[in-house]
Amino acid sequence: VQPDMYPGNCWAFKGSQGYLVVRLSMKIYPTAFTLEHIPKTLSPTGNITSAPRNFSVYGLDDEYQEEGKLLGEYVYDQEGEPLQMFPVMEKNEDAFQIVELRIFSNWGHAEYTCLYRFRVHGKPAE
Repeated sequence: VQPDMYPGNCWAFKGSQGYLVVRLSMKIYPTAFTLEHIPKTLSPTGNITSAPRNFSVYGLDDEYQEEGKLLGEYVYDQEGEPLQMFPVMEKNEDAFQIVELRIFSNWGHAEYTCLYRFRVHGKPAE
């Protein structure tokens, strides 16, 4: 979401729930997603409570669609590597150009949640 990974240089939203809708450059068959947050060692507070915790990813046919096709439900592990990859969990035959990241909780920060990087991996649709 941002070009670098400096602490605080993230897309922050108020509270622990939010969503991000991304239009890809082409339609793809999604295979995996990558979520990246700064490591605890780079955090000025020594913790990453603002990191996303529980999240889901959906494929959308257009940006006005309210409920997309669920591609998976995941947990970002605050004790894991800063960059974590999550495979598509739900069987899916559809290609999508629009993907929604829906965050349901963070690791305990009361005021905001920080999103540093979200990537969509997949095979181009013909």
